[in-house]
Amino acid sequence: MTLLAFLAGLVALVAGAELLVRGASKLALSFGISPLVVGLTIVAFGTSAPEVAVSVGAVLGGKTDIAIGNVVGSNIFNITCVLGLAGMLAPAGIAIAPAAREFDVPMMVAVALACVPIFFTGQAIERWEGGLFLFHYVVYTTYLVVNARDAVAGAQMQWVILVVLLPLTILLLIASSLYQGARPGTTVPATDGGSTAKPGT
Repeated sequence: MTLLAFLAGLVALVAGAELLVRGASKLALSFGISPLVVGLTIVAFGTSAPEVAVSVGAVLGGKTDIAIGNVVGSNIFNITCVLGLAGMLAPAGIAIAPAAREFDVPMMVAVALACVPIFFTGQAIERWEGGLFLFHYVVYTTYLVVNARDAVAGAQMQWVILVVLLPLTILLLIASSLYQGARPGTTVPATDGGSTAKPGT
């Protein structure tokens, strides 16, 4: 019964995400938004909706390892298997749009690098760090929509993101990492619901 419930829930999540992607993509394209922006926003959100449900459910159930494993594993799978399979099947390969090379791919790398001090220094994602991640996603999505409708406003917002927001975020994460490393007796949540001391304490 447990296996059947798991499979049924998985099918429902995938089907719901597929319906969301189809409907939202048609709506966005009807407003003249480019396929790249649709892929970066609506399709990305729709295909990640099952992951959101799984991770939130795992965290609320105290299974934090599942939440972390889901995020890390899905990103590895998307980059290796999804891009790899699509590249093999595409007759002329997968063309990467200049806009993606100039901003979106560097942003993806920056987000991944931002996880390093959080994962390896604090050894836990604090609530404010989760809020910081969510804030950056909202800003990034807003930029994509603004840039698709008004290139001048989009360029101005991109400047603010690259020159102001990202440096401030980097400084904040560095300061937090130094504080976490210097604070004695810091504990981090254990996967079994208890807590463990940080190394060196």
